[in-house]
Amino acid sequence: MITSKRVLLQKNQRIKALFFYRPSNVRRESNIFFCTLILQNFIVKFFLPYTISAIWCFSLLQGMYFSAPNELANLPATQVEASNNLFDSDEVLEIKLSGNIRQLFNDRGDAPQYHPLVLNYKNNEGKEVSITLKAKTRGNFRRDRENCTYPPILLNFQSITSKGSIFEGQDKVKLVTPCREEEYIFREYLVYKLYNLITPKSFRARLVKVNFYDTQKKRETVFYSFLIEEDEQMAKRNKTRILDRKNITGESTETETFLKMAVFQYMIGNTDWSVPYLHNIRIVAFDSASIPSVVPYDFDHAGIVNAPYAMPPEQLALRSTQERRFRGYCITDWKTMDEVAATFIRLKDDVYKLYTTNSLLDARYIKSTTKFLDEFYATISNQKKMRSEFSFPCKEGVPKIVIKGLQNTPIP
Repeated sequence: MITSKRVLLQKNQRIKALFFYRPSNVRRESNIFFCTLILQNFIVKFFLPYTISAIWCFSLLQGMYFSAPNELANLPATQVEASNNLFDSDEVLEIKLSGNIRQLFNDRGDAPQYHPLVLNYKNNEGKEVSITLKAKTRGNFRRDRENCTYPPILLNFQSITSKGSIFEGQDKVKLVTPCREEEYIFREYLVYKLYNLITPKSFRARLVKVNFYDTQKKRETVFYSFLIEEDEQMAKRNKTRILDRKNITGESTETETFLKMAVFQYMIGNTDWSVPYLHNIRIVAFDSASIPSVVPYDFDHAGIVNAPYAMPPEQLALRSTQERRFRGYCITDWKTMDEVAATFIRLKDDVYKLYTTNSLLDARYIKSTTKFLDEFYATISNQKKMRSEFSFPCKEGVPKIVIKGLQNTPIP
């Protein structure tokens, strides 16, 4: 039996109403079902009333799959905040960590235990958010009481307690505390921001002002620190995964990324890293068959930070961290190196601006750092000087030094 035109028109209007007057919480799966129904009728019947509905369906699907709808607009404030990544903002985040802080800081052995804490902060609406978590000391050099007053901390979040907060989605986040003086926190934090300018294959950091409240001693200790993006989140952001495998040489990694890293380490005066031993280096790759890339972290031994405890490895025969040494491999592809140098030159103004516009740095440090950067740019802006400096690994009689961390071994 053939359906009359009038009945089809009424049927078409009812279906249209489902789209134009549908509730806001209708799921996308329902939209697809109704679109399929309309398209089937359109193909079989070829009646004019279905043409309007078919066009509407194509428009709807296009909005669903080929545009970026603002889904945050209708979310509650707490959900909007959770959708913003912790590391998307450069604003100083003030947090309070409460618990047995003395016990936490004193637990610096080879196998530190987790200690319960409560984290408090104020969200975008000014409301206080409270999160229960556990924390323990971490690190090697800086965890040692003889080296640092305050040890670095690992914050271990639970998804059930951090949901709806700015820490939603975080698992184990590194908190870098002042080893000695607070000023070195600002300096190392800015090194992370520097490398963010060079490449997205870098760790993001967030400056925080922490109030450590000891619930046993009823005492507060307030100082600046910074949080570091988790390994897995950095890798996911770059559509890669972490390769936790040693003995990968720099030569076997992606050339441009390695050279950017090596030149950056030269720029900041840092020799405390090793690709084969994964010392202050993470390696990422799209999969096991892809060429891996290197990502550096932990810059407190860099000359640009100029921490009082930092010294270059004895095998490098450098007087201080203020003396630079290019620790990449012997370069044969100078075309790629010239392109890398051009990247640093192009970003020169942004590099200087990080320091000259920062109100947390004292004027003396800004002046000395500007001079330190001037020396670097004088080198890479002069091709003859650059090739002389970066050819150091090619020189005869120069031992190949691999920085293993706490033990440095020359490899013939």
